[in-house]
Amino acid sequence: MKLLPELLKDSAERRPNKASLVCGERRVSYGELDEASGRLAAALRIQGVRRGDRVACYLGNTPEAVIALFGILKAAAVFVPVNRAAKPDTLIAVLNQSGAVALLTDPRALAAGLSGRLAAEVPALRLVAADVARLASGPRLELPTQGIDVDLACILYTSGTNGEPKGVMCDHSGVEFVTRSIAAYLKLSERDILLSVLPLAHSYGFYQLLPAVCAGATLVLEDSFAFPEAVLEKMAAERVTGFAGVPTIFSMLLDMDLSRFDLSSLRYLTNAAAGLPVEHVRRLRTALPGAELFLMHGLTEVARTMYLPPEQVERRPDSCGVAIPGTELWLEDESGRRLGPGEVGELVVRGRNVMRGYWMSPEATGRRFVPGPLAGERVCRSGDLFRADADGYFYFVSRKDDIIKCRGQKVAPREVEDVLYALHGVQDAAAVGVPDAVLGEAVKAVIVAPAGGLTAAEVIAHCKRYLEEFKVPREVEFRAELPKTGSGKVRRLDLR
Repeated sequence: MKLLPELLKDSAERRPNKASLVCGERRVSYGELDEASGRLAAALRIQGVRRGDRVACYLGNTPEAVIALFGILKAAAVFVPVNRAAKPDTLIAVLNQSGAVALLTDPRALAAGLSGRLAAEVPALRLVAADVARLASGPRLELPTQGIDVDLACILYTSGTNGEPKGVMCDHSGVEFVTRSIAAYLKLSERDILLSVLPLAHSYGFYQLLPAVCAGATLVLEDSFAFPEAVLEKMAAERVTGFAGVPTIFSMLLDMDLSRFDLSSLRYLTNAAAGLPVEHVRRLRTALPGAELFLMHGLTEVARTMYLPPEQVERRPDSCGVAIPGTELWLEDESGRRLGPGEVGELVVRGRNVMRGYWMSPEATGRRFVPGPLAGERVCRSGDLFRADADGYFYFVSRKDDIIKCRGQKVAPREVEDVLYALHGVQDAAAVGVPDAVLGEAVKAVIVAPAGGLTAAEVIAHCKRYLEEFKVPREVEFRAELPKTGSGKVRRLDLR
């Protein structure tokens, strides 16, 4: 087993002049990334950062964020990423909860009045650096290797769709295992060029970066998908082979004329964070027939649980697939009984992808990470409901907390949403339960339809054609956008 900085070192030794990162007009080679992160590690040590200290990173998708990641790890500290789009209140909460002693950020963040709040509200903070490039330009010291693979590498905060975010403790061993597993099933190599619009601070984006580094591939960094045409032009210009998205991104792609862009280099697409509607799966296969589509499922507590091999997409477009290499999955009911094909139950995850628990939250850790079938091991109860078919392929049903209970019947939001997405003009949709004096809960549909013209009556009539009566929305609301977490999941609490 290796410490994570060794993944970078290996690629830098193999191909020091190869581009590791592309960001705008900037290109950073593997040799430069290894060198800069080593200098940053030395600077952190000089500033008093010690093994096991938490160092937070409040940066966007930039080379400095990647330099910060590997520099923090080379200093034997713990990397704590915070989405640059997060509000100061969220940043301060994460800093205090993690006990961070240092913060790496950018001048714009501090110019917004953050400095005073940090000084007043984060007592453990000893170092605030707003210029990572300058910090990484000092001397490179020969630092003795500290730590072993069971040391914490990072604390990744969950998206918090149903409550306060929690810090998931990830050690080097677990992160390296997931990294190599993903690189294996995606068949990544030095020839690949990946494009990331997902925040590196969240699990999906984080695990796009590390497999790229492990394989010696090139990662093209974009801060968001706010300007789709610019991203597609970049994708064509850089001859991108791999692109990771979420349902909202793919919905926007499908509303565009993709024939205007040369995307012939695309080898694969991946979807995670939320299930891709079946209608979108079919349209993507038609729009980009040369790109294999990997449908995936994951949660921060285990990073990735499953993937659907591309050759199964036509046959099982609504499946999330099978366990990632080296792991085991099964379903349980509330009593802990293992379930068979066709039965709905909670997904349980076993393997080295099961992380260490929640930082400073033993009670929450005990609820999520429970004893496994073998003595001394722990497995993760995902909180997600699935069913499996006779061939062992898994199908997402709902988050346990999101199930709608109408007239004593259970309604899975995705079942309603798949029908909504089949309606022309719907770009984004969510189904939630709202209190109802007679029904207990009624189904409410919240829809984003940018072209306009769609009415609530048309939506309800469409749903009546395809859904049982108790699943049909009683209320339809149109919005300009749905509230989302930084990783792209719908904040259903906000819609209720």
